This record gives sequence, C-alpha cells and structure tokens, in this order.
Amino acid sequence: MKQRTLGASGLSVAPIMLGGNVFGWTADEKTSFAVLDAFAEGGGNFIDTADVYSAWVSGHHGGESETLIGKWLKTRGKRDQTVIATKVGMLEGEGGKGLKASRIAAACEASLKCLQTDVIDVYFAHKDDPETPLEETLAAFNALVKAGKVRVIGASNYSPTRLAEALAISDRNDWARFTVLQPQYNLLKRDDYEGALQQLAIDEAIGVVPYYGLASGYLSGKYRTAADVTGARAGAVKKWVEGKGPSVLAALDAVAAETGASLAAIALAWLRDQPSITAPIASASRPEQVADLIAGATLSLTPDQLSRLTAAGR
Repeated sequence: MKQRTLGASGLSVAPIMLGGNVFGWTADEKTSFAVLDAFAEGGGNFIDTADVYSAWVSGHHGGESETLIGKWLKTRGKRDQTVIATKVGMLEGEGGKGLKASRIAAACEASLKCLQTDVIDVYFAHKDDPETPLEETLAAFNALVKAGKVRVIGASNYSPTRLAEALAISDRNDWARFTVLQPQYNLLKRDDYEGALQQLAIDEAIGVVPYYGLASGYLSGKYRTAADVTGARAGAVKKWVEGKGPSVLAALDAVAAETGASLAAIALAWLRDQPSITAPIASASRPEQVADLIAGATLSLTPDQLSRLTAAGR
C-alpha cells in the first residue's frame, strides 16, 4: 500500500485510517485484536482513538479504546510501525475539562499510560473549546511537543475561522501549529468541510483525516430501509434513510456493478480522492470488514465514476 505524506507533519501514513471508537464498545478485546491484526497485515499503519472512547457505555469511564490499542501494540511489537492519533477535549477529568492547559497535560499523561507508549504521534484537540483562550490551549500543546511527548498536533471539529486564528497564534509565538485536521466529511455530509475549511487545509498544507467516512455505516449499504435501522448506530443513520441516502446508494450500486468493489470500498475511495484528503477514517467491528477498508485505500475510480458519485451526494 503506497503511503502518503500527512500534510506538513512529516509523518507518512497509509491512505486509510482505522477508527478505534469501537474497541471496548462493540468489539471486545479478542475481536479488537483480530481487527487490528487484519488492518496491519493489509498494510494499514494509521490508527485513530480518543481518551473519551468509550465513556458513553454504562460502567465505562473513557480510555477503554486506548487501553486495548496499547495492549495490542505491546503484545504484537507494532509500536514503531504504527502511527497513533488520540484526542483530548471531550472527557472531563484530572485538571478540569475542555482544552484548559491543566486538562491537556493530565490527559496526555493518561493517554500515554493507556497506549503504553512514550510519545503520541498525533494529538488532537477533539473539539474547539470557546471557554478557553486559544493561546492557553496552544501553549499547552506546544509544551508537550517540546517535551517529546507529542510529535504533532491536530484539530478536530474546528471552524475555518477558529482554525485560521489558531494557526496565526502559533506562528506569532513560534509554537507547534495544527498540521492535521479531522472534520466530519463523507459522500452525504459535505457542506461543513467543502469550501472555506477545505481551502484553508490546502493553503496551509494541513493533512486531513475525515471521520464518519462511511456515515456511521450507512454507505456500506447495510441500512436501506427503515426496518434495517437497528443496533448501536441506528440513531446516526436514520436521517440518511429518510433523506438523500437512497440516491447516493443507487450511485454506489452502479459503480459497484462496474468495478466489482463493495459499496464501502467505493465510498472510501471517493473520499480518499477528494482535494486535501490524506486518509479517510473508518472503523470495523469484525475482522472480515477490514478488507473493505483496505480496498478503499487502493481502489482506482475513473473520473466519470468520481463525478457521478459527487453529483449524487449533492
């Protein structure tokens, strides 16, 4: 699998990122390890997680996903071959909440311990925190980079205005700047990213790793009618079944008939080929689903196929 440069970060990654939100939630340890094994064997080296995964589950407190990934890295001896990204900002804990300097410092230590590593490759601000001055947040991230605990920093769920402001602050102070961006973006959800945010990423050489690459699984074709909307992701996909989702699935079906590829692979390949995108994020709850992710990183779509899919998603 040919790797790509992750913006101006200096990191090289596969053109697909494995989402770790399911680990410890819908995938137990054995299944999580099988998914991670299949991903690595297929050429994947880029894994996304967060300290808040999976605090929404009864009895969980956050860190469950990081802990499973850390155990896998340790037992498989894969740390040096893997680029690990995690996040801070959605889990309240030691040091407070949001992106306060005290919270970032404490959360980083906790994530390093869970992941069983000395350094986080990409450390994301999970979402913008308007209650904390950007200067405070960026100074805290810069301190972690200078200390060697974080390689590069990224922003998730930032508006173009706030991202531009953050970049300017970092540049003025000669601090580490956001070199990676994680927005929500897929064939069905496009307005928030396409336009000003996308252009900013291009202009600033920011690597982009969009989440919900498969629209919570809807673009895999699993949910075609209201009767299909069941399970842990039911709430997230209901709006697509009742909206423009069917027309997008029809376009994916047509390309699938032409290529023999799965709908999931096609949807990820479309996303991978959009301007500024380095690697879409997609998760797998079972090891047999990983093949579609790997295919999404390598499948070649024609310009005509890409344009038809783009038109269907508008």
